[in-house]
Amino acid sequence: MQTPVEAAARRHFRSKVDSIRPTYGFDDVSLAPGTETVEPADVTVEQDFAGIPLAIPVLAAAMDAVVDARSAGALAALGGLAFLNLEGVQARYQDPTPILERIATAPDAEIQAVLAEAYAAPIREELIARRIAEIHAAGSKAAVSATPGAARRFGIFCAENGADLFLVQSQVSSARHLATQYEALSLAAFTRLMPIPVAVGNTTHTEAAFALMEQGAAAVFVGVGPGAACTTREVLGIGVPQVTAVSDVAAARDAFFAETGRWIPVVADGGMKKGGDIAKAIAAGADAVMLGSPLARAEEAPGRGTNWGMAAPSPVLPRGTRIKVGTVGTMEQILFGPSHVTDGTQNLVGALRQSMAALGAQTIRQMQGVEIVYAPSVATEGKSWQARGR
Repeated sequence: MQTPVEAAARRHFRSKVDSIRPTYGFDDVSLAPGTETVEPADVTVEQDFAGIPLAIPVLAAAMDAVVDARSAGALAALGGLAFLNLEGVQARYQDPTPILERIATAPDAEIQAVLAEAYAAPIREELIARRIAEIHAAGSKAAVSATPGAARRFGIFCAENGADLFLVQSQVSSARHLATQYEALSLAAFTRLMPIPVAVGNTTHTEAAFALMEQGAAAVFVGVGPGAACTTREVLGIGVPQVTAVSDVAAARDAFFAETGRWIPVVADGGMKKGGDIAKAIAAGADAVMLGSPLARAEEAPGRGTNWGMAAPSPVLPRGTRIKVGTVGTMEQILFGPSHVTDGTQNLVGALRQSMAALGAQTIRQMQGVEIVYAPSVATEGKSWQARGR
């Protein structure tokens, strides 16, 4: 016979199990063809993103190995937008070249110490102003990113020095942050104070995303821990697979649009390395995708074939590490081809266009309406000979 304590434990366990919902990542789902197809030449992926016109729905992640003035200009020329990390080496060193070289070449056993030392130098306002000017000179709009504490410190300064878009980005963004030792950043007050659009990330939660939109977010970024250089899911045990996370936040966007008539772009941030992943992210509801490691592989990227996350330099609890991604070609080749590989990691925009055409979607909005099916075997079905040859 069960004791009262054992019965309570069983009830508690069952309630936890019953509350677990299935969630899906890119490898779990596939896109199902419908009744129509269109010519790839008739597909458009253009959009207005928080007041900035984009010819392609591609944003470069605010990572030091991905974005500097040169790579921002290269991506802008191709129709995308790069975000500069205001707390990175570009804002700490007048010439970050030696630091980037040291990070890229440090032995694996020493990399965390090298990162911690590199990011111990102070952030300098004059360098932030210089980088914004350099990005403009390279032919790009200046989008910048900072954690909430740095946003409070540098937000107005960036706007006064020509920044076009400010991203407040943290590990998990919520509608209300509780703190006893300092005054938390009020997003509603910050967006009212800022003379430029303010985007917010990252979240995976429908109600939190809706609240962020109510507080003035010009775009909402989705993703907790899916990036190749991020270890948040391992270190903290937090994360929701990206297809489900994007779909949940897109539902908030749709509800907000129905209520207010304002369309707030949703950005899938992290976890994508192939054209098919990007197509699935758009189909799940994203308006654009933010790429880190795929663009760190470009010749124009400052990381020299490596990449590391914004939280990797933490001396207390690193949530990321340096990874070696290699250099495979120019940014144009990665995004537009020609592709010299068959694994979908080059000509990413071309793959998105082909996918949209095959599914009968002429626009990003139409792509958001295609059917997604649960298909965990879609990548391996009938591919045994390919597997043997690897």
